Amino acid sequence: MSSDRPRPRHRRLPEGRTHWRRSLAVAVPALLVAAGLGSAMASGALAVGLRIQDRPVDFTTSSLYGTQYGAAVVDQAVVRPDGTTGTVRVLRMGFADGVINGLCLSQRLQIAGATYTLMLTLGDDNPGSWEIRTRNTVLDLRSATGVLDMDGIVDLNVNGADVKTVKDAGGAYVANPLDSPQHRFGIQARYAKFDRIVGTAQDFQIPGLLTAPKLSLSVRPGTVACPAPPGPVGTPGTP
Repeated sequence: MSSDRPRPRHRRLPEGRTHWRRSLAVAVPALLVAAGLGSAMASGALAVGLRIQDRPVDFTTSSLYGTQYGAAVVDQAVVRPDGTTGTVRVLRMGFADGVINGLCLSQRLQIAGATYTLMLTLGDDNPGSWEIRTRNTVLDLRSATGVLDMDGIVDLNVNGADVKTVKDAGGAYVANPLDSPQHRFGIQARYAKFDRIVGTAQDFQIPGLLTAPKLSLSVRPGTVACPAPPGPVGTPGTP
């Protein structure tokens, strides 16, 4: 006996829909692991500790301002795509206390043979708020462009090992905090402001304390760059 009722038809998903869902499920945990990202909500702000060091990360920010700025040339250990190890020479920058006026980080990943970009943005999109607060921030820069202004007591051509910037829990300066050898170029200043930064960091560390009002996390197909940073408006508050 046959029925004249039409058979149910399976709705066809747009091409690529299933593949994207499957890849996204894999990529999001990869991002969380690669960024070493933990978060907790408190008083309406997002407090996180951030460390990215497994591969270079591109970043942009409208402005980075901090006290006890230091920089020195160091050799950073890396693992090459073929698994061998080596070093790259970078400019390691540190701030004891600082504020950041918006921040975007992007990093490319290979997932199942396809390229994706993991993107992390922090901030409120207001170029005048300097809303992200940091402590003991360390960046290993492979390249960067922007405008750097230093003020207060500024020392140039300091031995790298003698630069003072990062403080311990008791507020004392850490000996050789940038781990730079003697006779390497170093800089230190009481205050520093680095505007409209577009760069690539080999290592990005904000251990223990970073507060921001908003965090956005996404994984996008292909290679996607962070947007160009706007120029800062006004002056930052004291970190």
